[in-house]
Order: sequence, then structure tokens, then C-alpha cells
Amino acid sequence: MSGASGAGGAVPAVQERAPSASDGTSAPAPSDTPAPAASGTSAPVAPDTSAPSSSGTSAPASYHDLVSRVLAGRLGPDPRTLRIAVAFTTSQAVRHDGRRGGYRNEVLSLRLDRAVGSCAVEPGALPEGAVEDCAGADVARLLGHPLTPVRVAALDAYLMHVTPHTPENGALPRPLSAGSSVEKSRARAQAVVELLDVPPGQTVLVVGVVNSLLEALRSRGVPYIPCDLKGGRTEWGEPIVTDALNELDRCDAVLASGMTLGNGSFEPLREHALRAGKQLVMFAQTGSAVLPRFLGAGVSAVCAEPYPFFWLDGGPGVIHRYGHGHGYRDEYRHGQHRSGRPSGHLDGRTEAAL
Repeated sequence: MSGASGAGGAVPAVQERAPSASDGTSAPAPSDTPAPAASGTSAPVAPDTSAPSSSGTSAPASYHDLVSRVLAGRLGPDPRTLRIAVAFTTSQAVRHDGRRGGYRNEVLSLRLDRAVGSCAVEPGALPEGAVEDCAGADVARLLGHPLTPVRVAALDAYLMHVTPHTPENGALPRPLSAGSSVEKSRARAQAVVELLDVPPGQTVLVVGVVNSLLEALRSRGVPYIPCDLKGGRTEWGEPIVTDALNELDRCDAVLASGMTLGNGSFEPLREHALRAGKQLVMFAQTGSAVLPRFLGAGVSAVCAEPYPFFWLDGGPGVIHRYGHGHGYRDEYRHGQHRSGRPSGHLDGRTEAAL
């Protein structure tokens, strides 16, 4: 999968869990976008001038700025002194009862003390030896690793270590009841969609198609544009577009997967939301501790779901929500779109979920 291109170019994005689309193929792999490599010395510390984040420090100017701050030791311990104890992958194949299709996913996870950082990958995409290369490595080296999933998982593990998902760090826990895979999927989807604040008739661009999320939007009568690199059709036969940037002018808010961190499309989406004053709500298994850092800097809310994910266990669980009702411009909250253009529906399909 290619990374995000310049303005107007394709922005591939995949879902946290691949859609149950009619073609049944697996999700595309994240691209390898460049990131600052770790050096032997700490970078000079510059004053923070950006907006406050959920952790009380200023929000980074970009994803690469966040990595640079970590490498400089500005957010916690020097990452050169912290080593990954365990590296592992989790692979799944799913076919929910009542759904037409199925999907496969694979997630790379890195354990740092009590914290686990994760990044989803296409099944089988990690080269042989990648997991072994991470075990025992210091975090700084992995932040400069040639593989994007390794870099994202390492950053996630570090930030989970220094700012775990707790109320003190701005997280509000949301319990998930025990249930079947589809019951827990729907419960998570409800928790995610509740973070959106869109007046009637405004359209949401969903970057990373998950049918339970679309189902939750449909039940609320919220028009949406489903977008995913793999294309195809949703469970309800709606066409899935593949170019997120091309759809931004047609939407009033964006709901995006944390996997956009791994394929290069997060920064263009964040920058657009910041410029246009639109809501950008993130649902994240990938980078669940990374995305809350951007609250107030383009991201309006995050539903964070660290490892172990809801689909691993039928018992009760918990997800963590940040920024509900905050982080986006007041004029947008009250339904005034910056461009002044009317909002549209996605071919009029707003009936209740099936």
C-alpha cells in the first residue's frame, strides 16, 4: 500500500478490522513512510508552543514531531534506556453470524514493562525475523526501524508506558459487556459513534470500513461515505470509495481508524480537519496511546482500545474514550460548516440498521 500523496492524491486507508465486504479479501498492508531515525544523542529541546494535549503537555505539530519529542526524552524516560521485553503477532480470521463476508487481520504488538503497543498489518506481510528483531531492542532503535508497523508499535508502547489510559491522563473508561464477537463489535461501535456530534443531514466520511460502525451510523440516520483502499461494497451493497482525500470536500466530519497511522494517511486527514474546523474522531487499536496526543491539534475525540482487543475474548472488557464534546470549533458543533455549502446524504440511505 502506498502512503498518502500530495493534495488531491489518493489516501489509502484500511480498517481496524477488515470489512465483511463481498469480495472477502484481506486488508491491504501499511506502507513504509519515513520517520526520524534514532541517533546516539538527544535532540535539543525546543519550547512547546502548540495546543495542550490530553496528557497536559502541548500537542505535537505532526506525527514526526511527536516521534522527535520522544527521541529527545521530552515526554518521559530516554527511549534508549527502555527495552522491549516481548514482541508478538496476533492473527485472526472472522466470520460473524448474520454477516455475508469475513475477514482476516494480523497485529504486531510490543511489550514494554506493563504496556503493550500495537500496529495492525496485512496477514503475512511482516518479513521473517521481524518479531525476533524487536525483542530485546531499545525503543529508540525501533522508532527508526525500516518497517512502519514496528515504528508505530514502538511509539505506541512507549506512550502507553508513560501515559497509560487512566482518568488522570484524560481517559474515560467505557465497559464492554461479555458477549459474542458480533455483540461486542456492536457495543464498541456504539461507543465510537457516540463521540461524533453531527447535526441531522451532515455526512461522515468513514475511513476504514467496519460494518458495525456503519450499522451504528445507519441506526442514527447519519449519512456516511465508506472509504477503504480495498474498495468493494459494504454489507448493504453501498460502493466503498478508495480515495479519502478526494472525498474530504463532500463530508462534514471524519471517522477514521488508527490504522491510518500505519499507511501514511493520518497526517493529511488531521491537517484537513484542523484547517476546515471539522470533527476528526479516531477509533484505535493501532496507536491507541498515540492518537490522544493530537487532541486539540486536529483530532476531536479518540476511542482507544489497547491490547487485548475485544475480539480476543468473550468476557467483559473496557475501552477508553478521550475528548468527547471537546477539541473542535464551536461553529462546527452548532452545524455551521466553514464552506457554507449544504450537507448531502449518501444516496439517501438513512434507514435503521438491519
